[in-house]
Amino acid sequence: MARPFAPRFAVYVALVFMLLGVLQLAASLVFYQSIDRQTLNEDHARRIAELLVVSDRIHAADPRLTAPIMTTRHLAAAVGNAPSVATPTTDKTLVRIERRIIEWEPSLGGRALRLAMQGPPGGKCDLVGAIRLSDGHWLNFRSRDINAMWPVALRATVLTLATTVAFMAIGLVALHVLTRPLRRMSDAADAIGRGRQVTIREGGTPDLRKLAHSMNLMQERIARLLQDQAKSFEAISHDLRTPLSRQKVAAELIDDAELGGVILASVDEMEALLASLQRFLRAQHLEAEPEELDLDETVREVLYPYAERARVVTQGPAPVRTFREPLALALAALVENAIQFGGEARISVLRHEGHWRIEIADSGPGIPSDYFEAILDPFFRLDAARARDTKGFGLGIPTAHRLMARFDGQLSFAAAPDGGLVARLDVPQPQQD
Repeated sequence: MARPFAPRFAVYVALVFMLLGVLQLAASLVFYQSIDRQTLNEDHARRIAELLVVSDRIHAADPRLTAPIMTTRHLAAAVGNAPSVATPTTDKTLVRIERRIIEWEPSLGGRALRLAMQGPPGGKCDLVGAIRLSDGHWLNFRSRDINAMWPVALRATVLTLATTVAFMAIGLVALHVLTRPLRRMSDAADAIGRGRQVTIREGGTPDLRKLAHSMNLMQERIARLLQDQAKSFEAISHDLRTPLSRQKVAAELIDDAELGGVILASVDEMEALLASLQRFLRAQHLEAEPEELDLDETVREVLYPYAERARVVTQGPAPVRTFREPLALALAALVENAIQFGGEARISVLRHEGHWRIEIADSGPGIPSDYFEAILDPFFRLDAARARDTKGFGLGIPTAHRLMARFDGQLSFAAAPDGGLVARLDVPQPQQD
């Protein structure tokens, strides 16, 4: 049975939605890291500018206090006769920091200032530098971990992540609500494909309402077509029974007993064909409501007319909620098929994967597994010439299949150990409202 496409479509849309959210989150984090790097460079430039100006004043008042006062947890300062950075600044990033220092403190514009980066690649990196003091000494300083991104980026990352998750959750909920009419129509289309008639609520967007309305009209047309088909067949069947009855009477009046027997057999075959066709057409428009029943008792009631050639094995009382009449008709059709081709039927009622299953086995010639799908078609016969050497019209299994498809059951086949055929009928389970 094919799965409805609507849930799968919603999953695809949700995956695309989540992928876009992840890409947006990644782009935002890269953007925030870039902003954070610029912010940290600005912060280092400002702190160094303040350090240099204050250091000048302290050094002018008392050179011995310059290093102790200016050294903090983030900045280390020392006065020496030589600069800690041997060569002037050439790196573009350091040139920008130097320019920002001058912008923060224009009074430092004429001073010799050297900057450099120290630290392993990819790890913590310190900004070191040196500036000449008024008495000719050098103030050497170190600003620790200039590449640290957490002060600003961590808050931005958490905020962005929380916002992205919130909007993705809102989007997924909205997607679930918007695709609900589509899921309903997908389920309805699946039920219609199995021969059931359902009423689709015409709601949602204008396009979905129009689609639901069209599907309801389509169901009405299909229902009328099936009703007309059934009525036409009933009329044909009624008209055919009159001449068939006349043929029976005429056959009994024929002096030639052999010829009369051939005519009577043909009449009986025609009546059996009409009855088989009537059951097949009824299976396509039969209506039934679920009810509580004992599966063991129901199976025995169905098998009562075939008691001489049908053996049943059950597990005792088997309470189940299902459709009594469709189940009984499908079981009777499969039992008749087993008796016809195998001489007898062996019926077993058992539990399988949480639901009830009825297996009908025979000892006939069996059917190759390649034909398990083909035998579901009406009037199918294994012989290519469609010879009438065997009884039956090829409608028993298709009738059972139509009934199971319409009422949420399932019919499958397997080869019996002794060479016959095993028909597996999964008892219909009504869908929960």
